[in-house]
Amino acid sequence: MNERFEHATVGDIVAADFRTAGVFESFGIDFCCGGRRSLEDACRGAVANPEAVIRALEALPPATATDDDATRWPVDRLIDHILARHHAYVRSATPTIARYLAKLHEVHGARHPELARIATIFEQVSGDLEQHMFKEEQILFPYMRDLGERAGQACGFGMSPFGTVENPIRMMEREHREAADELRLIRELTNGYTPPADGCTTYQVCMAELAQFERDLHRHVHLENNVLFPKAVELEKQSVGA
Repeated sequence: MNERFEHATVGDIVAADFRTAGVFESFGIDFCCGGRRSLEDACRGAVANPEAVIRALEALPPATATDDDATRWPVDRLIDHILARHHAYVRSATPTIARYLAKLHEVHGARHPELARIATIFEQVSGDLEQHMFKEEQILFPYMRDLGERAGQACGFGMSPFGTVENPIRMMEREHREAADELRLIRELTNGYTPPADGCTTYQVCMAELAQFERDLHRHVHLENNVLFPKAVELEKQSVGA
């Protein structure tokens, strides 16, 4: 295996160059919830040829100076980006997709009974994500911002309401896995978000929106699990030792 990837986790690879996310998605490799796995393990889990994956990664053109490296961002910038790019997207996209699914079920439900289940699963994941984001925005992210602001201060940092930050992080990561699993099931039920031969324009648009929703979730979860959360854990350890 290429030495560049031999000891790196999938999450490390994507954090170092976000363009690699597209490569992993094309091979069905989980780089968000499964981001702590080695490339070899991740390929095995996705039944992907490691050599083919590495060739695709190496085929990416060299990163340019304009390619932003999120691993170097401070905690507050990461949080601002997650809120503006991903939380806002979820709140904008979920009602639109729900309306499409309701219309499809009404028009095509007799011929495609799986639409009822898809709509139910999407309603569940939408509600789960809204509660999840609320907890992050009201409790976890403010604490992480404080950690970033107090980094390096000699006074250290007081106790949090939940003990170590690793406790709510574990909960958030579990909820990330649950949301990813629900969307994976929708992908299976829609044959990879492929509209059927008798599908109308709304069917095509809805499948494209669902595919985009899952892609955004992968990037969203990756930034939290593999970049933001480890930074917060390290900042807290530093503050306790200050």
